Amino acid sequence: MLGRAIRSMEVMVHSSTFLLPKLHQPANTPAKNYALVVLNQNLPRFVPRLWTHAKLRICADGGANRIFDEMFQMTNEQNYESTRNRYIPEIIEGDMDSIRPEVKKFYSSQGSKISDKSHNQETTDLHKCISRIHRCTPDHEKTNLCVLVTGALGGRFDHEAANINILYLFSDMRIVLLSDDCLIRLLPKTHKHEIYIESSVEGPHCGLFPVGAPSGSTTTTGLKWNLSEAKMRFGSMISTSNIVHAEKVTVQSDADLLWTISLRNLT
Repeated sequence: MLGRAIRSMEVMVHSSTFLLPKLHQPANTPAKNYALVVLNQNLPRFVPRLWTHAKLRICADGGANRIFDEMFQMTNEQNYESTRNRYIPEIIEGDMDSIRPEVKKFYSSQGSKISDKSHNQETTDLHKCISRIHRCTPDHEKTNLCVLVTGALGGRFDHEAANINILYLFSDMRIVLLSDDCLIRLLPKTHKHEIYIESSVEGPHCGLFPVGAPSGSTTTTGLKWNLSEAKMRFGSMISTSNIVHAEKVTVQSDADLLWTISLRNLT
């Protein structure tokens, strides 16, 4: 009965086309809306590319310092001031304990909305940003929205764990955590999953594992070491250091899984 239930699930399609230049976007691919959230970590080298794809850009508190300080080095532009004037986030959200006063003043003068949530110390700045996006996005548009979070991996492990927890707290949204080295996304157990590999920018190393609860049955295709109704849990087997072997990877599981894949040196 479980097998029949899994086979009847809807398919959720994933890809990393946001890592490609707009000129190289695949033809006949449904357009997806992107929101970009910038955290207070060193900017990944591909942030200017994500910025051009996004329709909404939010800096989480000190993430505004990163845009202010680091974007010029990441572009081929010649003028520091024009670069700074071009990369203006629509919103700066958080408890405002990290953003520098001159950065806050500059972006406010350029039209950025400053959303001071210093009264709320029970959630992280990323939680505050995702809550805003979740609240402002109609339910029928959530399936076509992908939230890209930079600076979510690396640095303090408790921060990383809190960021991964966001994937579970907002499991009805597509959220991708990004660093220079890899990305992580949640594959909810409510769907079968098809992951289309953009081999020019990601792979070949990948991983698949449960965090919220053990998996009693996970089956994949498209990997060097595929799983066949495999049981996975911490303290036992999990799929790490796997290799993508096809342009499409499929995943079916009775548990929510984290998918991670390495990122290539984008140029």
